Amino acid sequence: MKPRNILILFIVFVLIATGAGTFFGWRLAQPSGQIERKVDAQVILTALRDRGFLVTQTYVFDQPVTIEKTSGSAFKDFFFGQTITARGAMEVNMGIDLSKVTAEDIKIEGNTINLTLPKASLFNVRLLGPIDVENKQGILKRLLQSEDGYNEALSELSKIAEQTAMKEEFIMRATNNAKEEVARMIGYVAERKTVVAQVKE
Repeated sequence: MKPRNILILFIVFVLIATGAGTFFGWRLAQPSGQIERKVDAQVILTALRDRGFLVTQTYVFDQPVTIEKTSGSAFKDFFFGQTITARGAMEVNMGIDLSKVTAEDIKIEGNTINLTLPKASLFNVRLLGPIDVENKQGILKRLLQSEDGYNEALSELSKIAEQTAMKEEFIMRATNNAKEEVARMIGYVAERKTVVAQVKE
């Protein structure tokens, strides 16, 4: 074999040996598995507080309301009485305020994370669409102090929708949804952990 060919083979061998050594050295330097991020109460607390108020249930109520302004005297009411009848769809959003969760509400024991959450509460009430208002006023009131009744009707519809949503059955539904949603959220932060959520008494 010619010296030139021997030199070429030697150079090729050196390059292959160097490449193989680099590859295996890189493989040996890699960790055997993924580095698992340490999850403590502060990490979980930050993840929860970043969400602020978590809406977990939306209700829509369509209830009629009647507002009667009466003096008790049929004669006076003939002149100054007022009866407002209204109907409108009201949306009520409920959920839990995650900013109220503290580090003491988070307990980590092995692969189990125990969370204590606040009970669901009201987030907001808003009108969906128009309000149908019928406004009957006494003769003099219509002439001297006429009101369309819209603002009072809206206020009353909002109040009734809120009172209805605050019944125990509606609160519990929103609370149970909150427990499931929060457990799912924490599952993204703390993989392969079991999340158990309960509500403060």
